[in-house]
Amino acid sequence: MSPELSVSTSHPISSLTLSSSGWLHAEDGTLRIYHIPSPRVVQAIKLSGDEISSVVCTRAKEGREGCIWLASGPRVIAFPADSDKMILTEKDAECTLILGEDKEDVLNELSVSDNQKHIAFGTDGGTVGVIELSTRKVTKMKAGHNNICGTVRFIPDRPSELVSGGYDSAVLQHDFVQNAMLSRFDIVTSQPESGVSLSPPFVLSTSVSSTGFFAAATADGRVWLGAGGEKRLSPSRLRRKRHRKWEGLKEDEGLWMHIAEGPIVAVAFLGPGVLVTCTLLGKLATYAVFRGTEDNLVTQKGWSAETSGIAKVNAMCVKDHWIFVGGLNNDGKGMIEMWNTRDTEDWGVKN
Repeated sequence: MSPELSVSTSHPISSLTLSSSGWLHAEDGTLRIYHIPSPRVVQAIKLSGDEISSVVCTRAKEGREGCIWLASGPRVIAFPADSDKMILTEKDAECTLILGEDKEDVLNELSVSDNQKHIAFGTDGGTVGVIELSTRKVTKMKAGHNNICGTVRFIPDRPSELVSGGYDSAVLQHDFVQNAMLSRFDIVTSQPESGVSLSPPFVLSTSVSSTGFFAAATADGRVWLGAGGEKRLSPSRLRRKRHRKWEGLKEDEGLWMHIAEGPIVAVAFLGPGVLVTCTLLGKLATYAVFRGTEDNLVTQKGWSAETSGIAKVNAMCVKDHWIFVGGLNNDGKGMIEMWNTRDTEDWGVKN
């Protein structure tokens, strides 16, 4: 299987995201916006200074596009998504917030809550924080990471909770309304069969499914899958039961998946029971996540592929049947590949 579309750029891709109607990528301080699946740029946002490390899109009322939020250096900048201008600059921004402690405390990942009321962020200094979109109020968590916080994710159906992962090999669960840490999972280094020490288990990417499954990807080639927060079907099987507490970080209710010998740079749930993984070198795979005959957690590998022109992956995003991967090629220039999995037969999915 080959990507449906490949787009070459002059500079490495630093971030990717999807909106309701298109896809967006950042390179060299410029965000370019496209309509799926066209390779033609329809709009651009140019910033001065630092590269764009993350981008997210919010929705306004009635499903209309709201704002495009860009993380650049220690600041986050919001632009109107409905602007008629072909090229926007910082003069067109609706809002700029300085979130890092200093210019070295740059932002990493941004994440939007399902109810479109908050944006979470993590910084190089280990800070985890939340922006309330209606007031632009910033709250920084009292509990942070001892090293880089590279990933943040809201927990579906838990309007005041999020998880963060860091280079201190820890995953934290926060209540950002109470500004309290609810749980913590410290990942220990695996023991390689060869006896050769692998990379530390830095947490590089996280994802939470609509049914409460949690996945954390590490730099030593593993993915931890937590099922303690899963919303199980009620006895009537008419609806999924929401637990009083989300316990997705309970180690005894999860399992480890060994994916590769190198870093897993991205994980994302493509639907409630399908996990997509991507390695630093561009190996893609899907895994069905389901309960076995004895109610045990089971994963089964399905579709897999390798990027054709990307030598190093920096970003991945998924939506519906699309998988977008961005990074750089062997010449150091940027490359984006768009994979259409609509006709994929072997997902490994169990009903």
